[in-house]
Amino acid sequence: MPLIEVKTVVGGYGGAPILNGVDIAIEQSDIGVIVGPNGAGKSTALKAIFGLLKVTSGSVVFDGREITNSLPDKLVPMGLSFVPQEKNVFVSMTVEENLEMGAFVRRDDFSDTLEEVYGMFPVLKEKRRQPAGELSGGQRQMVAMGRALMSRPRLLMLDEPSAGLSPRYVLEIFEKIVSVNKAGVGILMVEQNARQALAFATRGFVLAQGQNRFTGSGAELLADPDVAKSFLGG
Repeated sequence: MPLIEVKTVVGGYGGAPILNGVDIAIEQSDIGVIVGPNGAGKSTALKAIFGLLKVTSGSVVFDGREITNSLPDKLVPMGLSFVPQEKNVFVSMTVEENLEMGAFVRRDDFSDTLEEVYGMFPVLKEKRRQPAGELSGGQRQMVAMGRALMSRPRLLMLDEPSAGLSPRYVLEIFEKIVSVNKAGVGILMVEQNARQALAFATRGFVLAQGQNRFTGSGAELLADPDVAKSFLGG
């Protein structure tokens, strides 16, 4: 059984739908990557899963439970976390305060989880007393990911984690994503750096006009000449 299964989902923000029957399914061991042109519905698909927009038909199932149109505050305790592309850190708060905010749904001692996050992102421990707004873009992205991990999710969703980063930090962020997945967290991410992301994806989904155009492993999609010609620049 997939950890997350999006079945023929239609939805949007009002008016004409942005998603027109999207299908996505990954297991907890997977790194799923959604790629496609601008306006394809990639980020919208993540928001539909996380209850940030109205699904008008189809369904979203998490760990065998129907969660269609459930609100985020219900989904986080179930094991879903979402890192948006923009405004994903509290800039005036310290790194450690940001991470602690990620544990707001927990009532137990989260100190072990905090140390696990610092183990994944050593630079955050070095800068834990520093305001997040003073960090580089790549380091802020690590704070956002670390905060999402503080709720101990089974599925971490990332919207354009490499957006605006230097090539050095793009590679580092992708390496961190692989590390998080190896620690037992499923990954579902939207990414514009399609070739780089598909290179480590176990499942890939190419969307266009709110529909699936191609689905397969990352390696299969990279090797598909139609995918390369239409969506990867040849």
